[in-house]
Amino acid sequence: MNAAVWLGTAIFFTFGAEPACFSADMRSALGVAGDSYYPGAIAGVVMTRYYHVMLACSIVSLLHFLAEWMYMGRPPRKFSFGLLAALFVLLIICSNAIEPSMNRLNRRHYTATQIDDRESAGKTFRVLHVTTRVLNVFIIGGLAFYAWRVGSPSDTLRFVRPVQFRG
Repeated sequence: MNAAVWLGTAIFFTFGAEPACFSADMRSALGVAGDSYYPGAIAGVVMTRYYHVMLACSIVSLLHFLAEWMYMGRPPRKFSFGLLAALFVLLIICSNAIEPSMNRLNRRHYTATQIDDRESAGKTFRVLHVTTRVLNVFIIGGLAFYAWRVGSPSDTLRFVRPVQFRG
């Protein structure tokens, strides 16, 4: 169930909430025309919450994986663990490096006094914005594969025979 929540959160944010922050509807609701600080600031707040939920889901998945291995006697699945570890590392990079940089760059783009600083901050913000979109698509792909693997386990229990659990 955690994998489904994790995947659903990633899909909703990447294709629903985040594009809505930069949409024309958001600009008209805020009463701003053209380029403005507020859509980026709103996206930054939403991204912070998004990465908190994603990190919580990844920690629950890692703990679940560890519990299956230790308590249920499942053999270690190296690929699944590697996938979870890679997703966790990507989320750490996004939440601790890219997202704070985007917030700083958005603020600098609209508050810097020199035009060169504004333009470079805006350009770097756009590059990081595209980078986060691409990373989120990779995360969604990895999560879809992980949810499929969790939903259809192929290995059996090591110490307990399945016929012992009649119900």
